[in-house]
Amino acid sequence: MSNNRIPIHSILGSDVIEKISVWAEKSPTISELVEFLSLEFQIDITSDLDIVNGYERDCSNINGNAEVLCRPINELECALLLRCCQSVKIPLTISAGRTNLTGSATPEGGVILSIEKMTQPKVKVDSASKTITTPVGIYLEDMRKEALRQSNNKLHYPVDPTSRKEAMVGGTLSCNASGFIPGPAGATRYWTEGLEFLTPNGFKISCKRGDYISENGEFIIDFPDGEVIVKVPSYPRPDIKNASGPFSDENGHVDLVDLLVGSEGIFGLITSSTFRLKEMPDEFLDMFFTLPNEIDAVRFHQYIGNHFNGDLSQITALEYFGYNCQTFMDHRETLFNSNSEVGIYLQIPLYNETVEDVAEDWLNILTNSDCGIHEDGILLLNTPQNWQTFFEARHSIPSNALEKTRQLDTWSILTDTIVPPDNFPEFLDVTHSILQTADIEYLLFGHLGDCHLHFHLIPTKEQQHKALEVYHQIIEKSAELDGVYSAEHGTGKRKRPDFLKCYGEEAAEQVRSAKAALDPDFLLNRGNVVEPVGVQIR
Repeated sequence: MSNNRIPIHSILGSDVIEKISVWAEKSPTISELVEFLSLEFQIDITSDLDIVNGYERDCSNINGNAEVLCRPINELECALLLRCCQSVKIPLTISAGRTNLTGSATPEGGVILSIEKMTQPKVKVDSASKTITTPVGIYLEDMRKEALRQSNNKLHYPVDPTSRKEAMVGGTLSCNASGFIPGPAGATRYWTEGLEFLTPNGFKISCKRGDYISENGEFIIDFPDGEVIVKVPSYPRPDIKNASGPFSDENGHVDLVDLLVGSEGIFGLITSSTFRLKEMPDEFLDMFFTLPNEIDAVRFHQYIGNHFNGDLSQITALEYFGYNCQTFMDHRETLFNSNSEVGIYLQIPLYNETVEDVAEDWLNILTNSDCGIHEDGILLLNTPQNWQTFFEARHSIPSNALEKTRQLDTWSILTDTIVPPDNFPEFLDVTHSILQTADIEYLLFGHLGDCHLHFHLIPTKEQQHKALEVYHQIIEKSAELDGVYSAEHGTGKRKRPDFLKCYGEEAAEQVRSAKAALDPDFLLNRGNVVEPVGVQIR
């Protein structure tokens, strides 16, 4: 039976806690923090700036700064570091694979806690319960491979973001990373069954889905020196693919697992996770096909949704290659062998069927869609050569776009907006109009199954200010049409203004209140999601 009162476990002995208290009374400097942890507890911690500087930026390329890097190997060392930093009010930023695009792993002073050595205990699959338990410091793709290996290819972990080879499990939990599968089943939160978690002051919480659910909008955490009440965010949350801010519920009814996944490290540090696994399909049917224009692609989205009775999670990919993608695509002449403007990649999982069994049926389904799809524009990718061609083409688009950005000595802007299907055509029309009026080069691609497409802006250096204005117009339009600014990349530091545009200042105050209950000085992952208003920066 679930309740909202959460017990905590102290993994630091009373003698260790007393030692830290005595040390903290002397108001030590950050260099003395390094000395204390390295000498007393043999923790891997350094203030060598040649090493620290390599961790100061993530893929957002936002400037960061830190004085110390710590690489703990287990939750005990993590708890020691958390406790020490809280005791002397030193900011601490959690860093994983640093593949995020929002600056959530970019430090604002103090210490960086890298989870890269948090790789024990080893990944373990429980075939009976169809779950996998994993440390947070391993790469997602390595965990996915272990799920297949230990289950003899019978079970797999379906979440497959593009950066799965470079992203660590902890990072995917932090931002609720998602992959190609449309709907809730494409995101990390959907598959998360349990977490091991450290509060900012170094205590441990173990939670399984359903164990702890807020009541009257509150969790009560029993710390040794008294209970702490955490009010969960209650701002309205659109029921669409969503990675924008911590999980919220208007009725104040939130599972603790849901609150922690996607919270970008502002409530504490996840050290281990248990995910549900899914039965591995026997095969996949992979197809790329072209359509005359974007209107036809939108109509196909509606058509395929009706075919699956509104449940697009029955397919494992519905990816879109739209406006101007062909300009940046390798192998264009192989994939686009007609005058078609746009293309779609569709993947169908097959159970107890083969590609040969279903290929002809699916050719008929596509050509009968009345969306301008012709058989000579359909390419089956179920051969090594065709798949390799498509794989190279797909990955060449962002790579070539970024290369042009470098040639122009400018920067690119990538939207992560999403709107409900009913508002999707209007959002596309308005956004194309905004960009074309501004005369900024752009391309469009992304996850058609979720109505979640990325407008990739490539302004000239002279257009950079205008490009930012255009970006904000697009964010405002998505919010106006009941969407959100971030479907998969999170908020971090870069998109704090977007959070305000989408949810308002009251929502930001709700997030601050929940964080302040656990981290009153806003020391942990400072600056993620919300500005630490009223907190003195050390």
